[in-house]
Amino acid sequence: MKIGVIGGGIVGLCTAYYLTKAGHHVTVLDKGNFQEGCSFGNAGMIVPSHIIPLAAPGMMAKGFRWMFDATSPFYVKPRLSLELAKWGYHFYRNANTKHVEESIPVLRDLSLLSRSAYAELSTELPFDFEYHERGLLMLYQKAETEKEEIEIAEIANASGVIAKVLSPQEVQALEPDVKVTVRGGVLYPGDAHMTPQVLMNGLLTHLKEVGVIFKNDCTVRDFVVEQNKIKSVETSNEEFQFDEVVLCAGSWSGELSKQLKINLPMQAGKGYSFTLPEVEKNTRIPSIFLESRVAVTPMGNSLRFGGTMEICGNDPTINMNRVKGIVDSIKNFYPEMNVAMPKKEEVWYGFRPCSPDGLPYIGRSNQIENLIFNTGHAMMGVSLAPGSAKMITQIVGGSTEISVKLDP
Repeated sequence: MKIGVIGGGIVGLCTAYYLTKAGHHVTVLDKGNFQEGCSFGNAGMIVPSHIIPLAAPGMMAKGFRWMFDATSPFYVKPRLSLELAKWGYHFYRNANTKHVEESIPVLRDLSLLSRSAYAELSTELPFDFEYHERGLLMLYQKAETEKEEIEIAEIANASGVIAKVLSPQEVQALEPDVKVTVRGGVLYPGDAHMTPQVLMNGLLTHLKEVGVIFKNDCTVRDFVVEQNKIKSVETSNEEFQFDEVVLCAGSWSGELSKQLKINLPMQAGKGYSFTLPEVEKNTRIPSIFLESRVAVTPMGNSLRFGGTMEICGNDPTINMNRVKGIVDSIKNFYPEMNVAMPKKEEVWYGFRPCSPDGLPYIGRSNQIENLIFNTGHAMMGVSLAPGSAKMITQIVGGSTEISVKLDP
């Protein structure tokens, strides 16, 4: 079939990869130049450990506390927006124990499928994207955080995801080259990581070589729908006809869905990162500073720090106070690592597509027969991309029983 994939981030490229392997003719449309977005500057973590959705008990209270701290990991930009109000209401409704219990097996299975797919891709693709299975350290310094994280570790172990609670000495033993100051940590040995920009650039080259058509600077203007099917996709450059359309447009998916008269609640959660090149004494295992929600990933000789969740719409402004929060946290956990504030031009930012219940939208539309969603992965777009793409390929092939969540 002729399939149009709208969105050229990691989710879109993985979708194009598996659809092409299945024998379909794929065209990828992107409003940018395939060199931007969350898929390039993120932490590169593949995290089966992340089985608790963003919408969970206690998150509303934490969010309100963080909102009044200019350097905190979470912020909602005040603005008059009915969509933001509705999103916040649905987030509140979903932040409960029942939702978490129902979400855990969904996120676990999708994450494990995705990690397995990455392991296959590391040998299958004709380039090295620096895939490593070294696990993930969740590090904490406060008793309150310790209690929460041990509870999550118990839930993970009960769900089949291995988690090991570590003492400060055991954490330090895993990082012999860097002094680590913590109350303790939890190791998830089943997690992995890679270098996302290497994967993205390699996939773009490979997919072009196997016949995928890429259309950059190609903004979708409208859809022509007849008899509950998309007849054509009208863009800023030309018009396209596809047998199937897969929406992988990240935080812009909600706006595009409006053009199809479909309600797809979505908010953009802006995150920041910066990368230290040629680090002499580097970390060995990716880590997350829990109190500040900062992700730390070694990428060869470089070290990337990323974090914050800024619900601000698709606002491209860089808030250096948020970046300062990331920098300040480093000396707390790595006291001998002297990291200066990066210049604004050295800071990367990207928009994560956040659904109000913390689960991605994966599945065929209930309203338009040839429309399939693969979006809303929030902070786990890279982590869940190949698993989600495999599911989309099965859906295109006729399966009706594997959707994580259909559009409302």
